[in-house]
Amino acid sequence: MRTTNFALLLLMSSLSGPLLAQTTAEQIRQAALTFLGDFANKQTSMGYTVSFEPESIDNRLALAECERPLSVEFSGDPWKSTSPSLLIACDGNRPWRMFVTASVSIHGSALIATRPLTRGERITPDLVTHQSVEINASRRGTITETGQAVGMEVRRSINAGSLITPDMLSAPDAIERGDHVIITARTGGFSVRSRGKALASAGIGEQVLVENLSSSRTVKANVVAPGRVEIPM
Repeated sequence: MRTTNFALLLLMSSLSGPLLAQTTAEQIRQAALTFLGDFANKQTSMGYTVSFEPESIDNRLALAECERPLSVEFSGDPWKSTSPSLLIACDGNRPWRMFVTASVSIHGSALIATRPLTRGERITPDLVTHQSVEINASRRGTITETGQAVGMEVRRSINAGSLITPDMLSAPDAIERGDHVIITARTGGFSVRSRGKALASAGIGEQVLVENLSSSRTVKANVVAPGRVEIPM
């Protein structure tokens, strides 16, 4: 008797499963295509060209019917990967979620070197040019505006025609060792200024040791601008 009841329960489960599973693989694919299409259109308005294709979904897949439109979002950054994941979910009474990988290619204008660049060289407008590249194929990012690179220093050698990524450049030192600087000490709404001499080189946002020329004391200060440091009190 128990065996018969158990078999009957299995039979009922097998029959009820397909009846309740109303969201098909094609519906999921269409939701992914709509989302990717909207993403591509937004990037097109900003000067990028986007091609895309979600991975194939098993046609046998069937999930609970969703009384609301399926929600889709990137779970991986499409600007840093050509194969980002999509999180597709149903937020209805019988919620579910699944991940689908998509092939996404974003082409746009980015900076490349016009000639070989050596370490320590300062970037000038004639050293870079724009070229259409697959932006999201570089996990290190890209530089899209000339102004973002001009004035920066090359951290390591760059070949002519190579894509210039942010990690290849660094901001030059705002203060060089031996430079005379203005020291500002702030407390509350008051500030006191004095003259000093930098004992090391540093960039904006970094700390540097400076000698106060009035008191001959050595203090640690934050570089806030070329030739200017601050001591929080």
